[in-house]
Amino acid sequence: MAAKKKATGKRAAGSTRRSAKAKTSKKTPVRATTTAPGRKATKRVSKKDLPIEELPTEDLWGLYRKQASRKGPLERQKLDELRNTLIERHYPLVRYIAERLLQTLPKSIELDDLVSAGLFGLMDAIRGFDASRGIKFKTYCSTRIRGAILDQLRSQDWVPRLVRLKASRIERALQKLTAEYGREPTHAELARTLDMDHQDLVKEIQDSRARTMFSLSEKWEDDDGSVEKVEILEDKGSIDPVHELNRRDLMGFITRALTHKERFIIEQYYQYGHTMREIGEMLALTESRVCQIHSNVMGRLKGLLGQKQGSLLS
Repeated sequence: MAAKKKATGKRAAGSTRRSAKAKTSKKTPVRATTTAPGRKATKRVSKKDLPIEELPTEDLWGLYRKQASRKGPLERQKLDELRNTLIERHYPLVRYIAERLLQTLPKSIELDDLVSAGLFGLMDAIRGFDASRGIKFKTYCSTRIRGAILDQLRSQDWVPRLVRLKASRIERALQKLTAEYGREPTHAELARTLDMDHQDLVKEIQDSRARTMFSLSEKWEDDDGSVEKVEILEDKGSIDPVHELNRRDLMGFITRALTHKERFIIEQYYQYGHTMREIGEMLALTESRVCQIHSNVMGRLKGLLGQKQGSLLS
């Protein structure tokens, strides 16, 4: 009986241990990590191993500041690569600012010109940025980009900046008085508001509107379609073909009664613009002889044409 009791006690203790192990195994399950066949286990890549193009902007600035303190041709090349990457990162900001400014400018201004000027401002901002001041680079470079674009526009403006400022002052006063009176103010009211004489006001308005710049390639819309302005503007320096034909016919008519030498002198002098000396060299005559023949011919022609002499000499 005692032996049976001992055996049953051992069995009970063994079952108790197994149940305890089962409970502990349920509480802390152990899972085997296996990889699918053909796949490699992924490894965490440090920022140092990433290429420059994939680094965050903050890390790029840290590398740029460290690289700027180093010297040497290789270090300089590395610095240029970092600067070019920073320029590419902030290029959308340059284009955004240029597009905003383009909305307030004439149509003759090209967007690419504004973007080009803004990129120079961005490069200056990258070189002069100091992160120790606690200013975000986006805020700092936005001001520099806008300033570079405005400086480029002012350098190409034919009107002095002082005249532009006076014109802006007059325009603001005009808008204020228009809103106050409900109508366009007179010159006297505008001059009184600006504390200016009437003549000075007129002069400043004329100076600011002295000329207007237009693009000859700009399209001119009409019912038949669109044409460029250069195609419809009159070229006052060109020769009118109808007038030239009439002039040649008149020249042939009045010189048909002249000799070959006299006709040659008249044509070379009035039609081709040669001097008396040059005509004398062509005919192997002296300059005084050519002048004498010319005077005799003009005397006969004036008597022949009478009041029509202006058509020949004009």
